[in-house]
Amino acid sequence: MNDSKTEVRQPRILIFGSLGQLGVELRRWYARSAVVTAVDLPDVDITNEASLRTFIRVTNPEVVLNAAAYTAVDRAETEQELAHAVNAEAPRVMAEECRHLNALFVHYSTDYVFDGTKPAPWVETDTPKPLSVYGASKLAGEQAVASVGGRYLIFRTSWVYGAHGKNFLLTMLRLGAERDQLSIVDDQIGAPTTANLLALNTRAIVAGILDGDFGDASSWAGLYHMTCSGSTSWFGFAEAIFSRASGFLGAKTPVLTPISTSAYPTPAKRPLNSILSNEKLDARFGVSLRSWQSGLDDVFADLMAKQER
Repeated sequence: MNDSKTEVRQPRILIFGSLGQLGVELRRWYARSAVVTAVDLPDVDITNEASLRTFIRVTNPEVVLNAAAYTAVDRAETEQELAHAVNAEAPRVMAEECRHLNALFVHYSTDYVFDGTKPAPWVETDTPKPLSVYGASKLAGEQAVASVGGRYLIFRTSWVYGAHGKNFLLTMLRLGAERDQLSIVDDQIGAPTTANLLALNTRAIVAGILDGDFGDASSWAGLYHMTCSGSTSWFGFAEAIFSRASGFLGAKTPVLTPISTSAYPTPAKRPLNSILSNEKLDARFGVSLRSWQSGLDDVFADLMAKQER
């Protein structure tokens, strides 16, 4: 009788953008369940097509997770070529190399591909109409990946944040410590989505695909929306942040004033309605992310743990 434990094979995972807020969470969730190669600048310049192709072929992954992106929405208005190189050209090259290797390619996109005028949640079949260079570059990336085809997933998400990196939550906590009053836009609505839940549910879906639970690529490859459930405005999000901050971190709570988008002009236009329907994701993979409020509690728990270390 053989009493040795059966070894669970660990897939070879390549993560681009490993230092960003989503990349950090992907690394965390895959740390014990995969053979991970995680890279960011200066390890690999994804805008250098030749070196990117060579790196992917030498690494020979079974799964590529592209968490790298140009996300400076306003600066993209004057850095169009760089935004396009990172958000459109690099994903095309990654998708082509993944198809060559028969690897699974997972790419992340944004609610900013829409113009925000629809009164109901956006579905995957709605026609994109980006208002900004950033949104246009992300849409071009989606289209490039889809045109390559093969074994690919595109996850559109919204208002991503976490305990690491640069995001709305960490900006609010910093500004709240510096100021007594903050004016926050109240007529843009969406679903704040944690990098942690994005990573966790990406891992679940990828595991199912690798195990053959969802059939061949013809039955699952494509575009899906993936956000936390529920919705709020940036003002409502800020209120929720500070209501937790005072209890979790003892942070000072500034006076919050709701303002309209027109009262806070920015170089890049933002969609007023960024709510994405997640019905397709749930129907195909049986995945439904928790509420944005629950996700926010998780992030504050992470911040507390960091503070105690």
